[in-house]
Amino acid sequence: MKNLFKIIAISLMMIIINSCTSQNVLPNQKVTSLLQSGEFTFLAERANPTNFDVINVLSSLPGGGSSQILNLDYGYTLTLKKNEVVAVLPYFGRMFSPTFDNEKNSYRFTSKDFNINETMGKKGSVIYTITPKDLQNVRAIILEVFKNGKAYLNIDGNDRQPISYDGYIMENAVIKK
Repeated sequence: MKNLFKIIAISLMMIIINSCTSQNVLPNQKVTSLLQSGEFTFLAERANPTNFDVINVLSSLPGGGSSQILNLDYGYTLTLKKNEVVAVLPYFGRMFSPTFDNEKNSYRFTSKDFNINETMGKKGSVIYTITPKDLQNVRAIILEVFKNGKAYLNIDGNDRQPISYDGYIMENAVIKK
């Protein structure tokens, strides 16, 4: 009887813990339809800076650990459409030609002239390599989307160190008129 009670208690605790975690996973059919349409939005949840100065500063803050991952607020996105790519993403790292305008120090741009290459990755993921032609400080944008909707974004710039983001994809927001 005690073993049965322990099994029920452990099962109940596992159910409660599992329900408390965030589940940002899309069904496989939804992910497939978004990838086939070629129009979707990547929502960044975490930023992964590669500069050790930024990592050292984060580690020295009170309560800061040795992790190099920054949790982001809702709303930092990369939107892919047939005729444009729109990015609204923060940047943490070393810039080689910074400006006093904070809008230009982060990744906030719209590209209407770009090449996009789609390849299959490991374990069924899809890798999009986007090369904008009308932006002078973005060399390549690499987006890897997995079967469950999770995604990994890497931006390689000409005037700054690379940065990557973790997040997931979702449908583009419909603008109501």
